[in-house]
Amino acid sequence: MHKKYFFFDIDGTLTDRKTNKIVPSAQTALDKLQEAGHFVAIATGRAHYKSINFMKEVGLHNMVCCGGGGLVINDTLIRNIPLDCDKAIALIKEAEEHNIGVLLQLDDSIDVYAKNDLFRQQVGERQEPTRYFIQPDLDYDKLKVIYKIYMSIKPEQESEMKLLNTIGHLRFVPEYFIFQYDAKHQGILDMMKEIQGDLKDVVVFGDDTNDLVMFDPQWTSIAMGNACEELKEKASIVTDANIDDGIYRICEKEGWFNKI
Repeated sequence: MHKKYFFFDIDGTLTDRKTNKIVPSAQTALDKLQEAGHFVAIATGRAHYKSINFMKEVGLHNMVCCGGGGLVINDTLIRNIPLDCDKAIALIKEAEEHNIGVLLQLDDSIDVYAKNDLFRQQVGERQEPTRYFIQPDLDYDKLKVIYKIYMSIKPEQESEMKLLNTIGHLRFVPEYFIFQYDAKHQGILDMMKEIQGDLKDVVVFGDDTNDLVMFDPQWTSIAMGNACEELKEKASIVTDANIDDGIYRICEKEGWFNKI
């Protein structure tokens, strides 16, 4: 067996969305792939601080995180690319002009910073553990690093924001936008360059539209049976649903559990 380089999305791929726990057969597959001598990694849009514990819990040591901006190799974070600061500050100032609440993540933690509490007044608490620091004298122009921006932009306000598309963004929940580094595909390319692996030996697993960018004809792209149709259409292989042992079954079928 030739050495492969596996990259797994977390939610809906490795984990059961109902329990947020790793599917038992997926855990077994991760263990057997590593025992066989393959390179096995997480590939997630989650921030490093939000994904590192999961990586350790499932016994992995490598990860593409922070939307591709973060790379963990052998349990060490070797980089974490922030947003383009000039573009981020311009976007923040535009949001202020439209009375839109803003939260800034300035480091790799649950801490967020703002000049006022407008964000929570408009949409309430964020739907994950967060520590809020309200600093009325916060000077955007003096900021050197911004990792994420949260903005309480209503759907009807999107057309007012001329700089909306200058930074990658997602609406994970209806109430607000998250602006973050968004280059998961490039993160995999960068990881492969760091470890000097061959791109044709990459195998990527995913389930949702945010995984579309990772599916590249240069390598093997596997959509879970529970994946969205758009991802299945782009996939090299469609396996069974994750909770139906899809990861384990395709790895066994392809002979990837055999030692290299």
